[in-house]
Amino acid sequence: MASNLVSMEWLLEHLHDPDVRVVDCRFVLGQPDAGVNAYQEDHLPGAVYFDLERDLSAPKAAHGGRHPLPDVDLLAAKLGEHGIGNGHHIVVYDDQGGAMASRFWWLLKYMGHAKVSVVNGSYAAWKAAGHEVTGEIAPVSKTEFAAHSQTDSLVHMNEVRTKLGDPGTVLIDSRETVRYQGLQEPIDPVAGHIPGAVNHFWKDSLKEDGTWKSADEQRERFADIAPDQEVIVYCGSGVTATPNILALHEAGHRNVKLYLGSWSDWCSYPENPIATSKEEG
Repeated sequence: MASNLVSMEWLLEHLHDPDVRVVDCRFVLGQPDAGVNAYQEDHLPGAVYFDLERDLSAPKAAHGGRHPLPDVDLLAAKLGEHGIGNGHHIVVYDDQGGAMASRFWWLLKYMGHAKVSVVNGSYAAWKAAGHEVTGEIAPVSKTEFAAHSQTDSLVHMNEVRTKLGDPGTVLIDSRETVRYQGLQEPIDPVAGHIPGAVNHFWKDSLKEDGTWKSADEQRERFADIAPDQEVIVYCGSGVTATPNILALHEAGHRNVKLYLGSWSDWCSYPENPIATSKEEG
């Protein structure tokens, strides 16, 4: 199994290996063309582009959150069209603290692909270090990618509702504290959090320089959670929860699941309970 994270030094050494495929997932929420435009301007040599909303999410509906699970067969076909097969080690990067790259990482894990890693550092840091970039979009040889969905890594709203108050399950809210507490809600129509959830802001996975904290540091972050507990992680729309999932795996937790619909799905059901302060959560 590939490491969840690879260093820039590792990528420099293996960038042109025949079994390595590099994926650019840069995306800016609210600016849907910013990521693809940045990719077209320059990117890592050989990198292909996957878009959060066009490739890594299904269209938004009344329920299911702002970034629903994409059609797995459709995503598998897109992977194959981009020259990515089941035998490849996929290395993914972004410029958003690993949030978009982690969404891709989680989706590939969900699809049964073990050999996928996030670059430990941003594209901007790669460029700043003087490493090679290009504006050329290299041709790829199409292949086939077969998905084997790991459905036990995903939970839906009804299952979350049945787990409320279950001492064997920890619910993690990955959003900023002000959103968790319901003091601000700039995106979704309802403020607050799922009752009983604890708050672990996803950006606390990172050091000040934007690289990921060590496994020991991640264990310290999640010291309030027993390794054998079931952990369900959510955020606003199932994107920034995924860096916390990666961090939990680095910390040694294995029973970790994503509530992909997240807060944007939960609050779309008027009957669902809502907490609006730390004390209530």
